[in-house]
Amino acid sequence: MSNQANYPIGIDLGTTYSCVGVWRSERVEIIANDQGNRTTPSCVAFTSEEKLVGESAQNQAAYNVSSTVFGIKRMIGRQFNDAQLQTDLKHWPFKVKQDNGKPVVEVTFKGGVHHFTPEQISAMILLKMKQTAELKLGAVKDVVITVPAYFNNAQRQATKDAGESAGFNVLRILAEPTAAALAYGLDANSPVIKNVLVYDLGGGTFDVSVLTIEGSDFKVLATSGDTHLGGEDFDTLLVEHFVRELQAKKGQDISKSPRALRRLRTACERAKRILSSATRATVEVEALYDGIDFQAVLTRAKFDEICGYLFGFTITFIKKILDDAGLQKSQIDEIVLSGGSSRIPKVQQLLSEFFGGKKLNTSINLDEAVAMGAAIQAQMLKGSTVQRIKDIYLVDIAPLSLGIESGVERKMTFVVARNTPLPTTKSQNFTTVYDWQTTVRFAIFEGESPYVDSNALLGEFRLENIQSALKGVPKFLVKFTIDLNGILHVSAVDKLTCSYKDITITNYRNRSSNEIQALGMKKY
Repeated sequence: MSNQANYPIGIDLGTTYSCVGVWRSERVEIIANDQGNRTTPSCVAFTSEEKLVGESAQNQAAYNVSSTVFGIKRMIGRQFNDAQLQTDLKHWPFKVKQDNGKPVVEVTFKGGVHHFTPEQISAMILLKMKQTAELKLGAVKDVVITVPAYFNNAQRQATKDAGESAGFNVLRILAEPTAAALAYGLDANSPVIKNVLVYDLGGGTFDVSVLTIEGSDFKVLATSGDTHLGGEDFDTLLVEHFVRELQAKKGQDISKSPRALRRLRTACERAKRILSSATRATVEVEALYDGIDFQAVLTRAKFDEICGYLFGFTITFIKKILDDAGLQKSQIDEIVLSGGSSRIPKVQQLLSEFFGGKKLNTSINLDEAVAMGAAIQAQMLKGSTVQRIKDIYLVDIAPLSLGIESGVERKMTFVVARNTPLPTTKSQNFTTVYDWQTTVRFAIFEGESPYVDSNALLGEFRLENIQSALKGVPKFLVKFTIDLNGILHVSAVDKLTCSYKDITITNYRNRSSNEIQALGMKKY
């Protein structure tokens, strides 16, 4: 163990696996856990005696199905009634309950029933990564944690909260493809301006970003993605395929057996990994259900047939960001891969073909690239004396547009456009829509629709005791400030009375549309 303490570290908090890195001896070092592995399963289990995190949790999952929690990244920062979360609930063997509109995980722990928020489960995984780093480095405090580029404000804030709960000083919440680009760019160190597309397909999320890199200058131009697209979805499709096959051939329906489904999922995930380097794999589970052994051959061609439409779906996001960045396919100089699922041969084939047969860049470790970039960013923020770190200039962007509901038509007045460089401060003037109003409510939304019903409500506050006047007379200046973590702060001031109110948007309890009344406020 090093005698020097307080190294800043970088953590890739993944859906299925997490990874931690540190800058030491002029390079990034990925730190292996106590099992000697460089990635750690993002899995937490609760037993009658103890809490388990990582490999120990994953290894007992089939025998403790209802109290082994995984995929928590898909839940963090979401509301319980979120459509994607409700879809996930059909595939998770553990119970998720609703608490004041938010999801909580219900497990049996030390003989009693306990409820944990997604932030608390994530904090347990982050604490495991902290302990992994401390075995090598001594005490650590400062961290950069990565999130999908397309994580919204609530998801970023919830991840930051989880880091602080784990005892970290969170230096920055960094977008995963930006982190991968940092790892690639530091290695490439090219003085020529390059347009780089980062294709990051992980266990549970997909991101694609376009950056310009010139020497030590990194500028994100556009980003897009899906926080519900990744290796877990491919596993789910394989499980559903074999459940149907079992039903047809053996007359056995295992869909109501969480233990059988969990064991089958593990076997499918293993086969999926094998198919990245082989053309066929065996999916085999001893005594899967009712004493019946299960065995099936999965070819790469069949895997591509089952999951191909999801592979193709990623290309639509590439078209979108090229549009946003104002670039043609021919103007992309490098295509950098990140995330374990980008190893899938069919994925690589589709991506290369879309760019006219262009060779893909796999120079950085697909499982470790994001943690490497996070470690570089952590060293930057702590004031590195290493010249090639010290000189890095990084500009990230807001992934989604932000605005305020205005008028009785429930329209979205955009204040910050998506792909705006961060940090940023933007202001808009508003006024009243009714005579003699004394209170104005400001509701903050995130999304691209011109109507707020199709966007996500982030939070709200009210200016009260404003001077009663005819509609259109009062004047309010609303200011949006987004920090380098992509976290939003909103303030409003009544120009006449100087009445002031502000809010830092956190993981907000969403309301149904019929609960949201007309604001009594409009842009002018």
